[in-house]
Amino acid sequence: MEEILFSEQKMRENQLSPKSGSKRSRKRVGRGVGSGHGTYSCRGCKGQKARSGGGVNPRFEGGQTPLVKRLPFKRGFTNIFRTDYALVNLRRLEIFEEGVEVTPQKLVDVGLVPSLKKPIKILGDGEIRRPLVVRANKFTQSARQKIEASGGRAEEI
Repeated sequence: MEEILFSEQKMRENQLSPKSGSKRSRKRVGRGVGSGHGTYSCRGCKGQKARSGGGVNPRFEGGQTPLVKRLPFKRGFTNIFRTDYALVNLRRLEIFEEGVEVTPQKLVDVGLVPSLKKPIKILGDGEIRRPLVVRANKFTQSARQKIEASGGRAEEI
Protein backbone atom coordinates (compact mmCIF):
# COMPACT_ATOMS: atom_id res chain seq x y z
CA MET A 1 0.00 0.00 0.00
CA GLU A 2 1.45 3.39 -1.01
CA GLU A 3 1.91 5.84 1.85
CA ILE A 4 1.76 9.64 1.61
CA LEU A 5 3.16 11.84 4.38
CA PHE A 6 0.89 14.72 5.48
CA SER A 7 1.81 16.87 8.49
CA GLU A 8 3.79 14.30 10.45
CA GLN A 9 1.16 11.52 10.21
CA LYS A 10 0.87 8.76 7.66
CA MET A 11 -2.19 8.57 5.45
CA ARG A 12 -3.07 5.51 3.38
CA GLU A 13 -5.02 5.28 0.13
CA ASN A 14 -7.70 3.18 1.81
CA GLN A 15 -8.35 6.06 4.24
CA LEU A 16 -9.16 8.55 1.47
CA SER A 17 -12.80 9.31 0.76
CA PRO A 18 -14.59 11.79 -1.50
CA LYS A 19 -15.99 15.02 -0.12
CA SER A 20 -19.46 14.53 1.33
CA GLY A 21 -22.16 15.39 -1.19
CA SER A 22 -19.87 14.97 -4.20
CA LYS A 23 -21.06 11.44 -5.00
CA ARG A 24 -24.67 10.54 -5.70
CA SER A 25 -26.03 7.00 -5.77
CA ARG A 26 -27.46 5.88 -9.11
CA LYS A 27 -31.21 5.66 -9.74
CA ARG A 28 -32.28 1.99 -9.37
CA VAL A 29 -35.36 1.58 -11.52
CA GLY A 30 -37.70 -1.38 -11.83
CA ARG A 31 -37.21 -2.58 -8.23
CA GLY A 32 -40.79 -2.48 -7.07
CA VAL A 33 -43.49 0.10 -6.43
CA GLY A 34 -42.13 1.00 -3.00
CA SER A 35 -38.88 2.26 -4.50
CA GLY A 36 -40.67 5.12 -6.27
CA HIS A 37 -39.25 3.95 -9.60
CA GLY A 38 -41.24 0.78 -10.11
CA THR A 39 -44.01 -0.17 -12.60
CA TYR A 40 -42.97 1.83 -15.70
CA SER A 41 -39.38 2.46 -14.53
CA CYS A 42 -39.49 6.23 -15.20
CA ARG A 43 -40.36 5.66 -18.89
CA GLY A 44 -44.02 6.62 -18.88
CA CYS A 45 -46.68 4.44 -20.44
CA LYS A 46 -46.12 2.74 -23.83
CA GLY A 47 -44.87 4.49 -26.95
CA GLN A 48 -41.60 4.70 -28.83
CA LYS A 49 -39.63 6.16 -25.92
CA ALA A 50 -40.86 3.44 -23.52
CA ARG A 51 -39.37 0.58 -25.59
CA SER A 52 -35.86 -0.75 -25.21
CA GLY A 53 -33.60 0.88 -27.78
CA GLY A 54 -36.41 3.33 -28.46
CA GLY A 55 -36.18 7.06 -28.93
CA VAL A 56 -35.74 9.47 -31.81
CA ASN A 57 -32.71 11.13 -33.34
CA PRO A 58 -31.94 14.43 -31.50
CA ARG A 59 -32.30 16.26 -34.85
CA PHE A 60 -35.75 14.78 -35.54
CA GLU A 61 -38.43 17.48 -35.49
CA GLY A 62 -41.61 15.42 -35.58
CA GLY A 63 -41.84 15.15 -39.34
CA GLN A 64 -41.63 18.85 -40.18
CA THR A 65 -38.88 19.93 -42.55
CA PRO A 66 -35.67 19.79 -40.49
CA LEU A 67 -33.88 23.01 -39.61
CA VAL A 68 -30.82 22.02 -41.61
CA LYS A 69 -32.98 21.78 -44.75
CA ARG A 70 -34.91 25.01 -44.05
CA LEU A 71 -31.75 27.11 -44.00
CA PRO A 72 -30.10 28.28 -47.21
CA PHE A 73 -26.80 26.64 -48.01
CA LYS A 74 -23.97 28.23 -46.08
CA ARG A 75 -20.90 28.89 -48.14
CA GLY A 76 -17.31 29.31 -46.96
CA PHE A 77 -16.32 29.08 -43.33
CA THR A 78 -15.56 31.21 -40.26
CA ASN A 79 -11.91 31.26 -39.27
CA ILE A 80 -11.90 30.68 -35.50
CA PHE A 81 -8.25 31.76 -35.26
CA ARG A 82 -8.89 35.21 -36.82
CA THR A 83 -7.19 38.15 -35.10
CA ASP A 84 -9.58 41.03 -34.46
CA TYR A 85 -7.79 44.40 -34.67
CA ALA A 86 -8.68 47.88 -33.43
CA LEU A 87 -8.50 49.86 -36.68
CA VAL A 88 -7.17 53.42 -37.05
CA ASN A 89 -7.22 55.29 -40.36
CA LEU A 90 -4.15 57.32 -41.29
CA ARG A 91 -6.09 60.60 -41.60
CA ARG A 92 -7.04 60.35 -37.89
CA LEU A 93 -3.33 60.68 -36.95
CA GLU A 94 -3.31 64.29 -38.17
CA ILE A 95 -4.25 65.41 -34.62
CA PHE A 96 -0.71 64.65 -33.39
CA GLU A 97 2.05 67.28 -33.51
CA GLU A 98 5.02 66.95 -35.85
CA GLY A 99 7.73 64.51 -34.71
CA VAL A 100 5.61 62.94 -31.95
CA GLU A 101 5.94 59.23 -31.19
CA VAL A 102 2.45 57.72 -31.56
CA THR A 103 2.12 54.70 -29.26
CA PRO A 104 -0.92 52.50 -28.55
CA GLN A 105 -1.33 54.20 -25.14
CA LYS A 106 -1.46 57.65 -26.80
CA LEU A 107 -4.12 56.38 -29.22
CA VAL A 108 -6.22 55.30 -26.22
CA ASP A 109 -5.61 58.62 -24.44
CA VAL A 110 -6.91 60.71 -27.37
CA GLY A 111 -9.86 58.34 -27.95
CA LEU A 112 -8.91 56.86 -31.32
CA VAL A 113 -8.92 53.36 -29.83
CA PRO A 114 -11.30 52.26 -27.03
CA SER A 115 -8.79 50.08 -25.13
CA LEU A 116 -5.57 48.10 -25.42
CA LYS A 117 -7.39 44.75 -25.36
CA LYS A 118 -7.13 44.35 -29.14
CA PRO A 119 -3.97 44.75 -31.22
CA ILE A 120 -3.87 47.97 -33.28
CA LYS A 121 -3.72 48.12 -37.07
CA ILE A 122 -3.07 51.32 -39.02
CA LEU A 123 -4.98 51.57 -42.30
CA GLY A 124 -3.89 53.69 -45.27
CA ASP A 125 -7.13 55.68 -45.68
CA GLY A 126 -6.40 59.42 -45.99
CA GLU A 127 -3.19 61.44 -46.12
CA ILE A 128 -0.63 62.43 -43.51
CA ARG A 129 1.51 65.54 -43.92
CA ARG A 130 3.52 65.47 -40.67
CA PRO A 131 6.50 63.20 -39.96
CA LEU A 132 5.42 60.89 -37.10
CA VAL A 133 6.95 57.83 -35.49
CA VAL A 134 4.01 55.42 -35.36
CA ARG A 135 4.20 52.25 -33.25
CA ALA A 136 1.45 49.67 -33.82
CA ASN A 137 0.96 45.92 -34.14
CA LYS A 138 0.24 45.98 -37.89
CA PHE A 139 0.30 48.38 -40.84
CA THR A 140 -1.23 48.08 -44.27
CA GLN A 141 1.26 48.47 -47.08
CA SER A 142 -0.25 51.79 -48.20
CA ALA A 143 -0.20 53.16 -44.63
CA ARG A 144 3.48 52.27 -44.24
CA GLN A 145 4.34 53.95 -47.58
CA LYS A 146 2.44 57.15 -46.73
CA ILE A 147 4.02 57.45 -43.26
CA GLU A 148 7.54 56.99 -44.68
CA ALA A 149 6.78 59.37 -47.59
CA SER A 150 5.93 62.12 -45.09
CA GLY A 151 9.33 61.64 -43.37
CA GLY A 152 8.12 59.48 -40.46
CA ARG A 153 8.67 55.88 -39.39
CA ALA A 154 6.29 52.94 -39.08
CA GLU A 155 7.47 50.54 -36.36
CA GLU A 156 5.77 47.23 -35.62
CA ILE A 157 5.58 46.28 -31.96
